[in-house]
This record gives sequence, structure tokens and C-alpha cells, in this order.
Amino acid sequence: MKITFLGAAREVTGSRHLLEVNGKKILLDCGMYQGHRKEAAEKNHNFGVDPSSVDVVCLSHAHIDHSGNLPRFVKDGFKGPIYSTYATRDLCMYMLLDSAYIQEREAEYLNEKKRKPGEPLIEPDYTEEDASKAMEQFQSFGYQKTQEIAPGVHLTFYNSGHILGSALIYLKIDDQADGKSKTFLFTGDLGRKNLPILKNPYQIEQAETLVVESTYGNRLHESITDVEEKMGTIVQETIKRGGKIIIPAFALGRTQEIVYTLHKLFDKKLLPEDLAIVVDSPLSGNLTEVFRAHLEDFDKEAQMEFLKKQENPFGFGRLRYTKSVEESKALNNSRVPMIIISASGMCEHGRILHHLKNNIEDPRNTVLIVGFMADHTLGRKLIEQEKEVQIFGDPYQVRAQIKVIDAFSGHADRSDLLDYVVKIKDLKKVFLVHGEEEQALSLQKSLEENDIQNVTVPYLGESYEL
Repeated sequence: MKITFLGAAREVTGSRHLLEVNGKKILLDCGMYQGHRKEAAEKNHNFGVDPSSVDVVCLSHAHIDHSGNLPRFVKDGFKGPIYSTYATRDLCMYMLLDSAYIQEREAEYLNEKKRKPGEPLIEPDYTEEDASKAMEQFQSFGYQKTQEIAPGVHLTFYNSGHILGSALIYLKIDDQADGKSKTFLFTGDLGRKNLPILKNPYQIEQAETLVVESTYGNRLHESITDVEEKMGTIVQETIKRGGKIIIPAFALGRTQEIVYTLHKLFDKKLLPEDLAIVVDSPLSGNLTEVFRAHLEDFDKEAQMEFLKKQENPFGFGRLRYTKSVEESKALNNSRVPMIIISASGMCEHGRILHHLKNNIEDPRNTVLIVGFMADHTLGRKLIEQEKEVQIFGDPYQVRAQIKVIDAFSGHADRSDLLDYVVKIKDLKKVFLVHGEEEQALSLQKSLEENDIQNVTVPYLGESYEL
């Protein structure tokens, strides 16, 4: 049995790991790399394995950095099943189509600029038709159900607590090469305890090989208990200046958490009744409907918000979901304070770029960062307080206030990761992925200090016998 790391090795995006066992190739995640446009194109076009040679894909969750390259993988020859939870399948139906739509529209927008000087035109990585074809290969089943996905390989999904439908991928393997029975765990993105909406991560008790994320391997998150007060203060201060609050947020997971928190702030009379809140993302509206269809994944408090009050915490009275481009553009002409929540979370694609372009040079406004921003993304540059940024290839002065709340993070921090890993028995080999090098190496040291042996931070393309 062998594992090869084809993505998210000493970096965060583009999750992709190849497990070879019993003559079959099993790909764990097929994520899109997000970052510099040229580097992203190269990494997204080169899978490190011939798609037609892969037998099975196991998908941990629907975030684009884990699922976003599936349409191209299918387009380039993959014909096998894509295993996921039911909620992940339902979310991917919207996520992948939206990703294709954005790529097609951005290619059109950029090509208009390229035609004039005669520069080479660009093509989207995949189209909406490609995304639809990929969805036809999904095969889904529920948490804690087991299915044989290859000879001698049995897959069980457990709730990872990261986003709706997110799963720990647990494999029991009868390795024909050496006649041994083996256990393997891939965490995908591991969630945190006591976050709003979702249940806590399921604790796996035993595994011999562990592939675990390390996004926040050297950081501790702010307390979730203080997040309402902090968000309320930021919003109130911006309103006093007469500005807008622009919140870049992943359409999946983070947008629903932000809306849920705002709902609670209004309930407590901490925000003005007439404050407009706009979720400027048709995708977010569609994904919110998927949330409503999967109450079984919610924690008890969130379930009660739906069932007892008979009210939708993701669509309370004053909130509006935009649908058309015209509605989105009209927001830029409004001069009254409002909250605009828009995708994408790392400020690399989608409508958020237009809102930043139109609002980032106004000192009355606030850009509120509520999630992880990978290296070289526009979002990371804003966090690092760069005075000038490029948007659609043009320079803009950063005069708006830049605020950060990381308490919403759906990723386990260092203490969460340590607590989770040390409870797993029989570990023989641990691989740290999905983390920038500094974070992963720091977590490696912390694990070794906690008597976890054989911890490796693999490089891209490295293979290991298991």
C-alpha cells in the first residue's frame, strides 16, 4: 500500500492525495488550487496522475479547495465513482456549477481586456456542462455506514464538524501485498467543538495511518463566546461613520454562520432594526436551502431555532439574497450603511471583487475578514495591511478599515488538533497536510513533544509505503 501527496502538501489549497492498494488507485479529494493565477493554472491542470487510471474518488467535503477540480478530472478521463455524504453531494451540485459559471464569466471579462492589445486569450478550467457530467458520478451514503469501494477496502464516513456534510474518511483495508489488515484515517478539514450550527467532530479512537490537516498548526483561535460582541462593535462603529461593512465569506459554511450570528444580534437588539443586510451571492441562497434540508447535521441549539420558533435563522426578515447581476450592481450606488456578505472567501473570484473595487478606497467602510486567507491571495494582502492592491489588474488604495475575526474558523486550531490526535490509539504514521510549511512544521514538533512518533510533513509529489 502506498500514498502519494499530489496537492495541499506544505500549502493549504488543492487537496489531493493518492492511495494505491490491491491494484487500485483511490484519490482522496480533488481540490482546486487557489492563488496566483499562473501558478493556479499550472497546478490545476497537472493532477500528478492520469485521471483515467484512477478507480475511485473519496470526497471529504464540498469546499472548492477539496472538490473544485472534479469536473476537470472527469473531463480528462476519470470514469469511476465519487463517494461522498448526501449533504456534500447536494452542496457540490451548486458549488461546482457556480465555480464553472464564475470561470466562464471571468474568462469573458478578462478576454475583453486582452483582445485590444492582442494578448493570448484564456479559457476556463471547465464549463457548466463539465460540472454537470461530474455530478453524474457521485455515489452517496450517510455517516457511520460502511461500503466496500475497492477489493478489500471498506469506507466509513464520520462527521468531521467542519461544514455541513463534511466527513472523516476512515478506511479498513485488507492489504493483499502483505496479508495484513490496516486502518487509515484522512481527516479532510477537521472542525472545532462548540461552533454554531454544526455538531462536534466525531472522535476516531483507532487508526494506524493518519493524514491530518494543519491549517492552524501554530495558532489558537479567538474564543467563539466573544464573537457576537466583537462583530456588534465593528458594525456599530462603521454605521456611525456612515459606511458599509463588506464581508468576504465562503458561500458554503461561513456565510450561514455569519447570517446566524447577525440573527442573534438583532434578537438581542444590538443592531439597528433598519440596517440592511444583503447576501450578494445566488450560490449562498441555494446552499442555504441545502442547509435547511439537512437539519440532521445541526447541533441541538440550531435545530431548536428552526423547529421551536418556526423561523429560518438563515433568512430572517430584514435579510435579502440577491439573484441578478443588476441587483448586485445596485448595491454600489447605495449611500446608506449596510452589510454586504459576498463570495469568495479569499477575495480571488466572484462578486466580492466588484464590491472591494467599489468600496476599498472609502475610509468610512470596513472590510471584515472572517476566514482563512491563503498566501498570495487578495484576502491575505488585506490582512497584512498592504496599502495598495490589484483588483482585476488595476491598482487600488486601501483606505477602508480592515478588521479580522478568526473565531468563526471551521478549522481546528493547534490545541484542537493535538487533543484530537493524542486520543487516537495505535498510530504508526502521521502525515501533516493542508497547512503552510510554518504551521505544519510547528504542529509536527508539538505532536512529537506529546509522544506522537513518525510524524512527517510531506513535500508535493512524495510517496510513502504504508
